[in-house]
Formats: sequence, C-alpha cells, structure tokens
Amino acid sequence: MTEVLPSGGQLMVVATPIGNLGDLSPRALDLLASADVVYCEDTRHSRTLFSAHHITPRHRLLALHEHNEAALSLEVVERVARGELVVLISDAGTPGISDPGARVVAAVAEAGLRVSTAPGPTALVGALTVSGLATDRFVMEGFLGRKAGERARSYAAWRREARTIVFYESPQRLATTLAELAREFPSRRVAVVRELTKLHEEVLRGTLAEVAEEVARREVLGEIVVVLEGGAPAAAVDEEVLSAALGEAMAGGATLRDAVAGVVDAFGVAHRETYELALRLRAGGAT
Repeated sequence: MTEVLPSGGQLMVVATPIGNLGDLSPRALDLLASADVVYCEDTRHSRTLFSAHHITPRHRLLALHEHNEAALSLEVVERVARGELVVLISDAGTPGISDPGARVVAAVAEAGLRVSTAPGPTALVGALTVSGLATDRFVMEGFLGRKAGERARSYAAWRREARTIVFYESPQRLATTLAELAREFPSRRVAVVRELTKLHEEVLRGTLAEVAEEVARREVLGEIVVVLEGGAPAAAVDEEVLSAALGEAMAGGATLRDAVAGVVDAFGVAHRETYELALRLRAGGAT
C-alpha cells in the first residue's frame, strides 16, 4: 500500500534507526524521499542512511545541529508557512530527545503551523523496555553534567526519586559515574544498555555495586543508556518537625530562602509547602 503523504506545509519529525538500519519504517522512507527539504544533524551521516535504503532526496540535505538550530528555526518556520513538507532527522533515534530538534518544533508550533511525526526508534524507550526495571513511571535525565557539582546535585535529587531513572552516558565517563552512584545507592538495581540493536548489543544488569565493579574491570565502548531503579518514596514528615527545623535555621541567621532549601534537602519534602510553612512561621501565624 502506497503511503498517503501529508498535503500542505508541515514539519515532520522523523525517527531514524539507532543501529539496525532495518528499523526505518516504510512511512519514514516515503517522507525522506518526498520531502521538499530534509534537515539533518550531520548530512554526511544521513547520506549513508539514504544510500543504504536507495533513497534519492528531491533536494540537497541541509545541516541543522546544536550550534545552528536557534538560527535556523525561523528559516524552517518560513518554509512550512509557504507550504513545504519539511522533514527533520537526527543522526540516530528521535529528534529532540537529547538531540537537536526541540527548538525548531517549538518555533513551528508557536507560529501556529502543523507539526507531526513518523515515530520510531529511540534509545530511551528501547533501553527502558529491556532493562527489567519498572516501566510504568520513569524520568529521563538526558546526559549528566560533566562537573562534579552538577552530578552531585542530580544524585541528591535521585535520593527521593521513586520513578525509574534513565540517562545517557559516554563510554569514557561510565566507570566514574557508576562508581559515584555505587557510593550513593550501592543496592539499587541498574541496567547498562550498550549498542542497542547493533551487532555487539549488551545489557549489564545487577546492583550498582556489582555493575560498577564489572565495568571498572574492562573497556566499555559504544552508545550507552543507563536505567536506574528508583528509590523508596519519601516518608511523610510531621509539620512540627519541619517547623522546628525551619525555626532553628532562621534563628541561626539563615535567610528564609536558605532555611527552606536546607529543610527541603534534609527531609526530602516538597519545596512549595515548606516555603509556605516558613512564611507562616515568619509571620507568627504557625500553630
């Protein structure tokens, strides 16, 4: 059956294979072949994809990456506005998921123009589904920060995160990251998913302590997704305990903001409710 392609101008966000080239859908193939313009994260990489599927683009491929996405957003809006079928792809997976694309989509949508998708491969969902961990509720963290302080803030937030946590990591930093996490949460289960859909696909499962030790013993290469078990939900904290902690902090000279931040971090409670409680305390309205 021949794919019925969209009429009128629109932006199509098209998912491409994360490894196995056979994962490109028939609908995606039709869109790549019929688009008025295809924006690619790396045109050299995308030409390989086109060649493997014997696709001849109607016009030359254009580069749209993290360094020029903001500048090209208006150009994409103008193309869609004048009726062109614009296709956006990244090197692998779904554009906008830790890849360029989110700014362009936002600009086209804000202009009141049509945005749609040909969904397909994404390392995030693929890794989650093979991890063996809970999939009903999860949070995507993208790539962790490079600085130690940034990672420490992420780990602190994860102490109270009950959902499964998914993030990307480079092979060069994987051992360090897992060692840091093992010190924080040694008994939490983790799955390190490597080279998904490719020849050397591998999934390492176990506790953080076990997997960190395994990774430290050998070289790990390729594209990596880490799926981490969530923690136990934070227990409810009595308001009197929070009031005492806030009062002690403010009596010691802390600003209201610093007192709230300290209590939120120490007890794992919601910021908004803690801030409101601090305001009541300061106003003398707490009972």
